[in-house]
Amino acid sequence: MDGLLTVEGGTPLTGEIVVRGAKNFVSKAMVAALLGETPSHLSNVPVIRDVDVVADLLRLHGVTVDHDRDDGVLHLDPSDVESAHVADIDAYAGSSRIPILFCGPLLHRLGEAFIPDLGGCRIGDRPINYHLDILRNFGAVVDKGSQGIQLSAPRGLVGTRIELPYPSVGATEQTLLTAVRATGLTELVGAAIEPEITDLIAVLQKMGAIISVDTDRTIRIEGVDRLVGYRHTSLADRIEAGSWASAALATRGDVVVRGASQPEMMTFLNTFRKVGGEFDVRDDGIRFWHRGGELRPIVLETDVHPGFMTDWQQPLVVALTQATGLSIVHETVYENRFGFTDALRGMGAKIQIYRECLGGLSCRFGRRNFFHSAVVSGPTPLHAADIEVPDLRGGFSHLIAALAAEGTSRVRGISIINRGYENFLGKLEALSAKASMGALV
Repeated sequence: MDGLLTVEGGTPLTGEIVVRGAKNFVSKAMVAALLGETPSHLSNVPVIRDVDVVADLLRLHGVTVDHDRDDGVLHLDPSDVESAHVADIDAYAGSSRIPILFCGPLLHRLGEAFIPDLGGCRIGDRPINYHLDILRNFGAVVDKGSQGIQLSAPRGLVGTRIELPYPSVGATEQTLLTAVRATGLTELVGAAIEPEITDLIAVLQKMGAIISVDTDRTIRIEGVDRLVGYRHTSLADRIEAGSWASAALATRGDVVVRGASQPEMMTFLNTFRKVGGEFDVRDDGIRFWHRGGELRPIVLETDVHPGFMTDWQQPLVVALTQATGLSIVHETVYENRFGFTDALRGMGAKIQIYRECLGGLSCRFGRRNFFHSAVVSGPTPLHAADIEVPDLRGGFSHLIAALAAEGTSRVRGISIINRGYENFLGKLEALSAKASMGALV
């Protein structure tokens, strides 16, 4: 789905939408199915591009994948896992960063793995060094070639001790997916503990894994000889829920997000209320609305869980352009996440970005010459513009700005948004947004 999206802004978003499973969990649970000797069943699966990419990669490796797109159910049967042709895998080079997580499961099942050049949103360095070093620690042999990376495990994989310099979500997922079938005990120090990680651990435990999580971010995994399939319902996508909440705030709207869950969003909900938004937690979701009057400026620092999620930052910044006063936003997770503000400034926003750590604490980017802090001055009327979507979360933030702006904006590159937001055009229609698709000219 690509083309030109025309958005007539200035109308509050009102109505109800449904948010299904978390993009950042579902794709990893799909990879975990490779480890089982029997079929797995995953429910609450969204229809997004990332799910399609992982499904195609699984099929290339002999996994039978059936996706009931209406009911949101995936059936995954890994009974006939096999090596895929390099040329077939290479066709997905640049489309996703998920293939790196196939390595551990494939090394256990086949003794070898190949991954193409990796894609994903360009919001920071996001090196795969963590992943490769982790796999080497387990005993994998890593050979880098011109087309990608070939891995083998001639002596099998053995439990190890890994200490992360930063609680990386991807590195934590890699360790979990590799350690559960490795011989012996694995100890992971400095692990990420995001809700999506906890849900992945729940899936692996259902499969037969033995995993304990300590309060000091240490995860211990006792390797087992055999894993079976799982039956699991994905947690809701807290990023998408927060994105629509920010859209309601920026447009002075009133949006019910069915499927949104309070426990995973407590940090966001506190911030949303401080800015001047209001919410009502229901049995089937959360209602978000602009309660009237002026929005308030805030000082905000992103952080790993249980801090304020980096993926909530960009949509909320759009709403902060309408707050009265100066807001300070300090990004500590990705060093390059303020590139999206160029388009907002072109629409009339007053946003200045800085190399310094603005906020309560210094961070790992403070001495590395990255523009990772922003000062947002408001309120500033936003006006329509021609927009090119830069990445997934920044792209959705630009869409929010177009919805809040006066006039008609034209948005290109919206296929990127389809990577992580299910049926967002249908949801715009459900919220009475004035938006329509057309051919590129």
